[in-house]
Formats: sequence, C-alpha cells, structure tokens
Amino acid sequence: MDKVKEERGEEKEEKKEKKEGEKIKVELLQDRAIVWDTNSARKLYAEGYFGKPLGIRKPKGTEFDRPLELSLFETLYLAEKGKIEVLDSVSGLPIKIEELKKQSKKSHDLFLDKYTVYKDLREKGYVVRPGLKFGTHFAVYEKGPGIDHAPFLTEVTPKGTSLFPISLVRAGRLATTVRKRYVTAIISPTGEVKYLVFSWYKP
Repeated sequence: MDKVKEERGEEKEEKKEKKEGEKIKVELLQDRAIVWDTNSARKLYAEGYFGKPLGIRKPKGTEFDRPLELSLFETLYLAEKGKIEVLDSVSGLPIKIEELKKQSKKSHDLFLDKYTVYKDLREKGYVVRPGLKFGTHFAVYEKGPGIDHAPFLTEVTPKGTSLFPISLVRAGRLATTVRKRYVTAIISPTGEVKYLVFSWYKP
C-alpha cells in the first residue's frame, strides 16, 4: 500500500513539474498578442508586469479574470526567454522567433532598435511599459505600475541618427512637466545600448 502511494505521489510530482515547464500559449493578432487563459494571464502579469488585462485600465495586482494583451516587444522577449509559445491566429501553428521578428517589423517602425532597448532595460531589472501617452517610446518603472510612478521616459535613438537640440529641449520640458526624467537610449554600431539622462539646470 505504501509503495502504491509512493508511486502515485511520484506521478503527481512529475505531472506538476511538466505543467510548470510548459510554455504559455499566446495568439498573435497583427500588432499584439493575447493570452486567453486567465490563469496564465495572471501568472505572466505577476512575473514582471507583462501585458495589460483587457478592459482594465489600471489593474490592482493580479486579481483579475480577463485575458492579457501583450505588446510585440513583450511577446518577443517572453518568447526568447522560453516563457511563451506564439501561435498564428489563422493556422494555430507555432511561430518561430525569426518569423515573429519579421512580422513585428511590419507593425513597428524601427522595431529591432526599440526592442534592443526594451530587452536591455528588462535585463537590467526595470519594468518597461509603453510611453505613448507621454510622447515617448517607453515609460520605465523601477518596481512596477501601481507600486511606483515611472521615473523615466525613454526615447530610442536609432543607429546613425543625430540628436537635435530642439528635440531634446521639447522632450525635457515634457518630462519635467510630468515630474519624470528624460532618457535618450543610443544604440552604438556594435549594438551596445548607452543612456543619456537629462536634468533641467536652474541657475
């Protein structure tokens, strides 16, 4: 009897490990991806504030029962990390990383440059969200939305692009108005990301 219980316990443990190791399935819909399973949606959101629950403007923690919408930057990052499996919305077949990049480039100008910065910030431990409402590419949090305000607004400067003083002044004024710091992310020819952080000087 004890041997049977032990075998059943081992089987349950194996199933649990297998389930924990399974990739979360997401469906690619042109310029975004959807996590339809709500348990998986909560799990991803809890792991790093990835995505946004559909129909909820400001989610309070992980207590939501909605599908999760991922940006293409989040989708590619999580796919590269082996956290998700991206499926085609028509065929239902898995989409490979290179194909995902190819499709994402059609939806976003300078997608790979922006993704390089997104990935670099995530690897540094920051929570990166869209910065559209602030007129920049990314709003960057140290802890996460709902916990702290995004202290940085980050604009991506593509390879080989010059910085214009008037653009920096406008962006800096906007950042100061909303009490944030303006950051320009510059990608070197070797692919390294460097950051310029601007502060207003008051004599």
